[in-house]
Amino acid sequence: MKRTMIVAGTILLGAGAVMAQQEIAVQQDNLMRAIAKNQYGVIQKMTKGDIPFDKKAADQAIASIEADVAKIAKTFEVNPKQDVVDATYGASQKVWQNKADFDSKIPPVQKAIADVKGKIKDVASLKAAYTAINDRCSDCHETYRVKLK
Repeated sequence: MKRTMIVAGTILLGAGAVMAQQEIAVQQDNLMRAIAKNQYGVIQKMTKGDIPFDKKAADQAIASIEADVAKIAKTFEVNPKQDVVDATYGASQKVWQNKADFDSKIPPVQKAIADVKGKIKDVASLKAAYTAINDRCSDCHETYRVKLK
């Protein structure tokens, strides 16, 4: 009986650890999806003419990206050692193998955002903002994001 309780307890602890790791991976995925929703679902679509230019929506998207980018280092502090089930992209293990370099990619994104914030007046200035921000995001994605599907 005692042995059964120990085995059951060990299994529950292991399952709890796996669930906690998956929760961390989901938090990381959700943060990156929130950034992408604003970057590609709002700003890029406006620059392509897929949705009408809306200065207020563009400014809100930039502000949301700015707030979310500030959370990246903290959100990626812990390595979940697994990917989100059915995710298209995931974080490379290189994030935690070279955390200092990963974290060093964040300030240039923040600077690009600060440089364009409040300066968007029309589609042309939005395109310039999109390119500036997206180029800095890509600097990190090339090394630290992996395609899963």
